[in-house]
Amino acid sequence: MARFTRIEVVLKMKETGLVPVFYHRDAEVCQKILQACYDGGARVFEFTNRGDFAHEVFRQLNKYALEHTPEMILGVGSVTDAGTTSLYIQEGANFIVSPILNPDMARVCNRRKIAWSPGCGSLTEISYAEELGAEVVKIFPGLQVGGPSFVAAIKGPSPWTSIMPTGGVEPTEENLQGWFRAGVHCVGMGSRLFVKDADGHYNYREIAQKVNSTLALIHKLSGPLSP
Repeated sequence: MARFTRIEVVLKMKETGLVPVFYHRDAEVCQKILQACYDGGARVFEFTNRGDFAHEVFRQLNKYALEHTPEMILGVGSVTDAGTTSLYIQEGANFIVSPILNPDMARVCNRRKIAWSPGCGSLTEISYAEELGAEVVKIFPGLQVGGPSFVAAIKGPSPWTSIMPTGGVEPTEENLQGWFRAGVHCVGMGSRLFVKDADGHYNYREIAQKVNSTLALIHKLSGPLSP
């Protein structure tokens, strides 16, 4: 059962501005990544459903989160059907993210009042997703769909729309400034956050620092005094 309401999820996404996105088949690696993001200040985290037995990894990760990162809002991404949505809700997912727009997923999430962010690539899809109850819509792949200029164009006729781009988001001032000036609700970011050593292993200390510096940059850019 979800520990956070969909309203809490949406507000925390806006407050922090960043949703780290990660998958690894090793639950221990996922736990260390989650802890590093938490130590860096992240409070929303998307585990991606991308490998065999991914739901078993998520189950272990969520149990870890309950004990060690109690303020972390843990959700699941890369979900494309209603059955998998139900499975992850049963495992305690607080939100569901999808690269596609599937009405059946909306119905499952709405029955349990779970936040749902479908992937959209046009204003027509975004409008339909909002009719189905999506508070925050995802654009993916963000850069290929149209980047910050696409977001700005959508916000013209639809200023109430809350958008989370994933794909093409980088932890640099130039990149983030483009997205937040365009009016995104928050951004999803994956591999660019997860620093590795020369031997290919994750450097969890540096990941925490990268998350922290990225959050500071986002807050600077999205604050009321931003140019």
